[in-house]
Order: sequence, then structure tokens, then C-alpha cells
Amino acid sequence: MRLLIQSMNTGRFLAPSMEGGEPVWVSSLREAGGGVVFEMDQAQQLFHDCCDFEDQAIVIDLDRLGTANDYM
Repeated sequence: MRLLIQSMNTGRFLAPSMEGGEPVWVSSLREAGGGVVFEMDQAQQLFHDCCDFEDQAIVIDLDRLGTANDYM
């Protein structure tokens, strides 16, 4: 699995900052590449630690995109 967290409210992605590595919301998928996690437990922990209700955050499995199990 390759997982990203995205805010449905803003479209931004949760990724480590370039300065210090703490999680921040970024608008570019290219910038978010460093935010890919490989374990659902790790993604859930980030979700609980860094996301507010207003973010309407979701976890996206990049390996599902473009497959029969893609998000619709």
C-alpha cells in the first residue's frame, strides 16, 4: 500500500515539511510525495494526530487508482 491523507475541504495533502519534517498541509501532489506512508496503522495515527473535523480528511490508497477498485 501507498497511502496519502487528503483534505476533502481544501484538496491539500498531509506531508512532512521541508523544514523540520513535521506534518503540514501542502497543495501540490509533488510536494506530498514525502507524505506517502505504507501501513494503514501509520496513516490512521497521522490522521488522528494532525487532522481536524473541518479538514474532512480521507486516506487514499494510491495503488487503487486506475484499477477496478478505483474510488468513484
